[in-house]
Amino acid sequence: MSRSLCQITDFSTAEIKEVLDLCERMKTGKEAPKPLAGKSVACVFTKESLRTRVSFEVGISELGGQPVYITGKEIKLGERETVADAAQVLSRYVGLIMIRTFAHSDVEELAKYATVPVVNGLTDLVHPCQILGDYFTMREHLGKRDKYAVAYLGDGNNITNSWLNLAARLPLDIRVGTDGDCHPDADLVAQAKANPDSSVLITDDPKEAVQGADVLYTDVWASMGQKHLVEEKERKLKKFQINSALLEEAGPKAIVMHCLPAERGKEITNEVMDSSRSVVFDEAENRLHIQKAIMAFLLK
Repeated sequence: MSRSLCQITDFSTAEIKEVLDLCERMKTGKEAPKPLAGKSVACVFTKESLRTRVSFEVGISELGGQPVYITGKEIKLGERETVADAAQVLSRYVGLIMIRTFAHSDVEELAKYATVPVVNGLTDLVHPCQILGDYFTMREHLGKRDKYAVAYLGDGNNITNSWLNLAARLPLDIRVGTDGDCHPDADLVAQAKANPDSSVLITDDPKEAVQGADVLYTDVWASMGQKHLVEEKERKLKKFQINSALLEEAGPKAIVMHCLPAERGKEITNEVMDSSRSVVFDEAENRLHIQKAIMAFLLK
């Protein structure tokens, strides 16, 4: 059975470090594997995308493969045929499957029945490639450390959940600043807290969250599929906006991150996002490098 990445905890601590080190070697040109030479990759999108689509298609090409873009309307996963049947059919054609979709259960079922690796490009539950790439970006800008302090401010969504996933595997000091009605997944909080090398704080005080933090991180307040909740989310989360005043509370060396797309003026101000403290576009670039490393690792 092939290895897949449905969420970060599918990898051990040692495997995450191996992927990060491989990413560094590949980005610097010290290693250029072609594990997809002569193969195609099914790229299934039931959610619209900029970074995920382009970074995966470019990465697949650079690994020697051919991306095959498949829309949700075309495949109608779980409607025209079962997820299990689709997984087995796709496995006869391609060397790897990447999917960006709503239901996390669809990714898990694909991975269960596919005979090739499956990579989660995003679900409503988690966004593993994003956070692994973000951790790599932190290493680049802050240097390699035993532990980083990350203050996430905003909705308890798939990004927050993925930070908690990572904290279950690597030593992290995670502070989640959010409203009491917007907490992340409780089971993932418990898993992160179970790692004795990590610490998890969930607070409704943004200043408490950012004190001494190495990273201030945010995301849109209403994720794709939740746009009907925009006004409610804005009302509850507006005090968690990353702005210059809040950034000052974190200290002079903290960096600012955002997974994009950003709703400028809401969860983050233009002044902060365009400042020298922001590494937002480095994060976007590193999606390419980390996804190449993940695919190469799964295909080895």
